[in-house]
Amino acid sequence: MSMGKTKVAVVGQGYVGLPLAVRVVEAGHNVVGLDVDEIRIKRLASGESLVEDVTSIRLAAALNSGRYLLSTDYADAAGFDVCVITVPTPLKDGTPDLSFVENAAESIAGHLRPNATVILESTTYPCTTEHVVRPILESGSGLLAGEDFFLGYSPERIDPGNPTWRLENTPKVISGVNDASLRHVEKFYNGIVEQTVAVSSPRTAELTKLLENTFRHVNIALVNELAMFCKPLGIDIWEVIDAAATKPFGFMRFLPGPGVGGHCLPIDPSYLSWQVKQMLRHDFRFVALANDINTHMPDHVVMRVARGLNANRKPVNGSQVLILGLAYKRNTGDLRESPAVAVALGLQQLGARVLAVEPHVDPLRLPEDILCVELTEEQVAAADAVVIVTDHDVFDYAMVERVSDYVFDACNRCHADSVERL
Repeated sequence: MSMGKTKVAVVGQGYVGLPLAVRVVEAGHNVVGLDVDEIRIKRLASGESLVEDVTSIRLAAALNSGRYLLSTDYADAAGFDVCVITVPTPLKDGTPDLSFVENAAESIAGHLRPNATVILESTTYPCTTEHVVRPILESGSGLLAGEDFFLGYSPERIDPGNPTWRLENTPKVISGVNDASLRHVEKFYNGIVEQTVAVSSPRTAELTKLLENTFRHVNIALVNELAMFCKPLGIDIWEVIDAAATKPFGFMRFLPGPGVGGHCLPIDPSYLSWQVKQMLRHDFRFVALANDINTHMPDHVVMRVARGLNANRKPVNGSQVLILGLAYKRNTGDLRESPAVAVALGLQQLGARVLAVEPHVDPLRLPEDILCVELTEEQVAAADAVVIVTDHDVFDYAMVERVSDYVFDACNRCHADSVERL
């Protein structure tokens, strides 16, 4: 790796860390991309991008610059000027699992030197940076945060597959454990994004991220529950939302769907409700209700498909069902917490023979118990039901409408007489 002005270590090379690492290389810095997944590191080093937001061309350019080193060895991070931690923060039995964050902090602590900056980007509950990461770094390095080295938190705002709002033009919330730390965090991000938004403390920045996703989670739950009620009332929920969206103030458009997926919506609000329960001994009732509604949306879709087949004098048991889309989000290959997978497995449990079409997901990451096929007229004609769960743009919806006798559309992409919409 060529010598440069700044050496940046990015811990985690997934949906958050990889776009950040490539962007930092493009900004002219030396980058060490660290990940414990050896297979991921080998595939990235060969030029194979694993996320849609980083094209193979951008990845190749970063690798060819000589300023991007991919590694599983934290020793390669030695002498870093800035380290950004972007590791997963899953839930384990309903409790936040910070083991990845803790392990990352422990691993870099021994390489922490005076005047370096450490930034946590992983989504977590308020006070994690100050009460979890800080003591690990200080204990492992013998240095004091805010005095010998600088520490801050900046929540990731990656929206996979969004062509408009990317890392560089999405405003970046930043914070530091003191003023000196904030200045160093701000200096780093000012070189890679167009706008930074400073807040008073890491706990404020941590809660900002949770508020953003809890807001979405609650509002999606609202329209999901409305969608359940609209069918028996003989009302088209999509028409209702279109009409309400004409109001130029006081309304924000949210759409119903088969459930919520990815890391953010199924998990982040639970981080907040967990902390409120632990520290304040109160239930966060909005989050609990939203979790209940959104978690059961795949069950609702399965029930609706079963009823639709029954109306066509076909039992679910023995019927062939073609699922369109397994990723949690349109035009991405992200399977994390995907409601589409839950729908497919739910139909299988009722005895359906389930096939799926998923052109975006890495074949190595597809569920082993779901057979994936190409979207052809033959497959559509052979299916007793076609279920649109993730509406990728590459799907030929006109052909599906023309060939299929029964389509259940959870995404409002088809409107023929044979189509039943959520």
